[in-house]
Amino acid sequence: MTTATPERLDDEHSGQEKTPRTLVATEKLTKYFPVRSGLLARKTELLRAVDGVSLRVRRGETMGLVGESGCGKSTLGRLILRLIEPTYGRVVYDGRDIGNYTAAEMRPLRRKMQIIFQDPYSSLNPRMTVHDIVAEAIRIHKLAASRSDETHMVVDLLKKVGLRPDVLRRYPHEFSGGQRQRIGIARALAVQPEFIVCDEPISALDVSIQAQIINLLMELQEELGLSYLFISHDLRVVEHVSHRVSVMYLGKIVEQGPADQVYENALHPYTNALLAAVPDPDPAKKRLRLVLEGDVPSPIAPPEGCSFHPRCPRIVKGTCDKEIPPLDELTPGSGHRVACWNPHGGKKP
Repeated sequence: MTTATPERLDDEHSGQEKTPRTLVATEKLTKYFPVRSGLLARKTELLRAVDGVSLRVRRGETMGLVGESGCGKSTLGRLILRLIEPTYGRVVYDGRDIGNYTAAEMRPLRRKMQIIFQDPYSSLNPRMTVHDIVAEAIRIHKLAASRSDETHMVVDLLKKVGLRPDVLRRYPHEFSGGQRQRIGIARALAVQPEFIVCDEPISALDVSIQAQIINLLMELQEELGLSYLFISHDLRVVEHVSHRVSVMYLGKIVEQGPADQVYENALHPYTNALLAAVPDPDPAKKRLRLVLEGDVPSPIAPPEGCSFHPRCPRIVKGTCDKEIPPLDELTPGSGHRVACWNPHGGKKP
């Protein structure tokens, strides 16, 4: 399959005559980690954390990235930000290939790309005050003319995320999980970014707080025109926040498209299994429960052919277990792609 170049990504359609310009794109992005195994750990094998992922995030949109734990979601987010280096593949930001950028060339770009971490307890330095946590990046990038100007910027950021100015001199341990995550969001916003990787930003929070943080992120996106890569294993949340969705399994994207199409007409059996596992209070919307057999294969020794075939109820022997399916549109121009040799389970579409 020929992967679309970043220049062509803007010309692709998803059921609309005109779509926003692509801000972030990856092409066949891959990350293999060497792992020692065998007697006395003398043998080195490769763990395929991310395996040839191509996706794009448009300006002002949220791309949801879902999948089971260990499928490579967080690694992909860090590869895009160049917090870790890819084995091969490209990351294109606003039309520029940033793969070969030096540390000095990446520094101004760091302002435009930020991350909100999963755990608000470990992601904040316990020895720093809220003022210093939020102001750190402001100082690094020299965005404030004076200390007074810096403090005004920090206060404005705290107000933007729903915190009062009187928290400036307090430390992280004095706050609840939801308040700490708000501090983490303020820190990410401090350098006026365009693109934010939200790496499971609510999974460590109480259910009662999760909706507040989700609503805050959506309000900030509307106000500031932010683009998000929203990583989560919670399909209900992803459905609520995302414009488009990518489903990841064993390091690969297996389904991708507009959120409403993916949720209402899931084509990949893995996507169907994930959706069937989500409780729905509406009996009319109850899905036929699809129970997957077996365990997720090891990313060190993935199966031949489609990586999902050992667990797939639709397997076509001689094809699924031999050939890797391309991520293609079944309906040209829909923007809904699936990597499956039998997307309709033997039924007519």
